[in-house]
Amino acid sequence: MEYTTLGSTGMTVSRICLGCMSFGTPEWREWVLDEDESREIIERAIDLGINFFDTANMYSLGESERVLGNVLAEYDRDEQVVATKVFNPMSNDPNAQGLSRKSVEQELANSLDRLGMETVDLYQTHRWDYDTPVEETVRTLDDAVRRGQVRYLGASSMWAYQFADALATADRLGAERFVTMQDHYNLVYREEEREMLPLCEREGIGVIPWSPLARGYLARPHERTDATTRGASDSEATRLYEHPYREGGGPEVNERVEQVAADHGASMAQIALAWLLDKEFVDAPIVGTTSVEHLEEAVAALEIDLSDSDVEYLEEPYEPVPVSGHE
Repeated sequence: MEYTTLGSTGMTVSRICLGCMSFGTPEWREWVLDEDESREIIERAIDLGINFFDTANMYSLGESERVLGNVLAEYDRDEQVVATKVFNPMSNDPNAQGLSRKSVEQELANSLDRLGMETVDLYQTHRWDYDTPVEETVRTLDDAVRRGQVRYLGASSMWAYQFADALATADRLGAERFVTMQDHYNLVYREEEREMLPLCEREGIGVIPWSPLARGYLARPHERTDATTRGASDSEATRLYEHPYREGGGPEVNERVEQVAADHGASMAQIALAWLLDKEFVDAPIVGTTSVEHLEEAVAALEIDLSDSDVEYLEEPYEPVPVSGHE
């Protein structure tokens, strides 16, 4: 395993972050693993040197946090870096969603309880809240840090101008800043290169991309995308196709990933991850998986060294596509 400091924090994390959306209960989504199956993957991740875990309150409506907390309780908590998120609805209660003071404080308390932790290492806003003043959210998150419930603050997909506003607001109020950005970024979706990633680089923000394999689109030839439990599900197929992976040269990029993988004797998923890991501004891609085999494959991607010509060949077909993932 390789390690890096997360943004400008000085906190050390593994270069692969284990995404925990697939852990919890299949009652939430049919491809989600139950606790025993999830445990096997989390324990193997720790064996492989992964110390960075990303979950959210809305994953299996809290079950992902509970499962992750149960497993990590059997290890040295000080050796693990745990991230969770807040924003999405947890029930029909209008105050169980969003980024108001009431929502954030009660959802943070619930997350800590499910995780079995007094402090979470990284607490992230899952999306931008258009109904709550950014000042209220920033002050609330700052209070959570000062109470010792949160160590660092992060954000996920939003417009660059919104993130710049949040950072400036924190500076103006003398509050804790966001130190990470979890954004939508992969070989077939690179719109973040225009504004968000340069902003993060300038501000010393750690970048931890979600969907590094484009929901599996970069893990297999594009004509086989639907040949998985997740891809074959009607609801999940809709979610997969909601992003413009098949636009802007996406199919050709997919074919080139397949070719470069063959050249390197690697899998397509490993090449897609190696491309991300090659970017100096990327700290740790968030890799979700439902099998130990795919987890081990992802970690092995750290050993792949792409040449400049490989990178140029992979990137060349890309064309601009509509911004996706902020909603």
